[in-house]
Amino acid sequence: MTIRTRALLLFTTISFGIMATHARAPEDSVVHNKNLITKILDYFSNANKPKSDKAFDISFIGGPHYSADAGFGLGLMGMGIYNGNDSLIPPSSVSIYTDVTTNLWLKVGVEGTHIFRGDASRLNYDVNFQSIHTQFWGIGYDDASNNANESDYKYLKSEILADWTVRVGKNVYMGPLAQFDYIHGRDFDKPWLWRDEPTRTFNLGVGFCMRLDTRDFLTNAFRGIYLDVTQRFNPRFLGNKQAFSMTEVTAASYNPAWKGATIATRIHGRAMYGNVPWGLLSTIGGANTMRGYFEGRYRDKCELDATVELRQHVWRRNGFVVWLGAGTVFPAFDKLRWRCVLPNYGIGYRWEFKQRVNVRLDLGFGKHSPGFVFSINEAF
Repeated sequence: MTIRTRALLLFTTISFGIMATHARAPEDSVVHNKNLITKILDYFSNANKPKSDKAFDISFIGGPHYSADAGFGLGLMGMGIYNGNDSLIPPSSVSIYTDVTTNLWLKVGVEGTHIFRGDASRLNYDVNFQSIHTQFWGIGYDDASNNANESDYKYLKSEILADWTVRVGKNVYMGPLAQFDYIHGRDFDKPWLWRDEPTRTFNLGVGFCMRLDTRDFLTNAFRGIYLDVTQRFNPRFLGNKQAFSMTEVTAASYNPAWKGATIATRIHGRAMYGNVPWGLLSTIGGANTMRGYFEGRYRDKCELDATVELRQHVWRRNGFVVWLGAGTVFPAFDKLRWRCVLPNYGIGYRWEFKQRVNVRLDLGFGKHSPGFVFSINEAF
């Protein structure tokens, strides 16, 4: 889970990042009684340096921010890397985040990937809690495209996602997964947009996933391919009041282009079947998919999106990206229409917070107003 950006946090991060890039400690000398600014600059300057003496290397970044939907707030994110002293496998990683705003937004979560000895198996997890005052436009492309449908509501959401995969072949992993979520919507401005859906839902799902993964680094790949096929079931006998299922497929490739450049491509699809609760419908927008669109504005049973992104290292710890993409939502594959395809493009700044771990600041554009994204790690 990641945190939506705000302009002040963008300024704070870039300012400290650029100053830290230039920061130099005097050679053969010890600096005593450092002031707060000097300590902060030293912290950011050393954040991306390998720390072989640490079994668990974690660093934090944060600051104030503002956006029209969230108001003023304070966000904090941390990124930890560890490998259990096995340099022959990719490092495990964990991200933690929290965000509090004046418009009654609260987000707290932790997500990561733990790689077991010899990369024999992997554990992926995402645990988060959200209390949000946000907007809703309805269900389906036509409702979401109508600006007059914009309405306020509040919701609470608790979510736990986890899967454990075992290596069954070269770069191939398979295993079970489980998902739990509780969603409670309230204070609806236009309750008819929910089409008599229950405002409070409890869902428990189980399933399996298969992955082919040749990426050289999980959170910032320069080369390799990634294929994920996930199938989840939420039957009534697990306590679900609404029975439904989900199939999700993600295919991505990473190819070096020229010095310091990587071309990353991703195709993603998500299809849901049965009586799907409104809070779990497929959506576009947010920090990772169709950046720039309001997260959750477009929602329906099915979703498709594709993105091509150029990632270019520029100088020292600085880089930029540009991307072009498209996506849509629809109730079923026989109702997929070209007129409902939404454009997406944007540009972003990258600062190497830790080695091969970037802080990203993206400005995305689409059918509606542009949007910022601030996060750790690449979008895919």
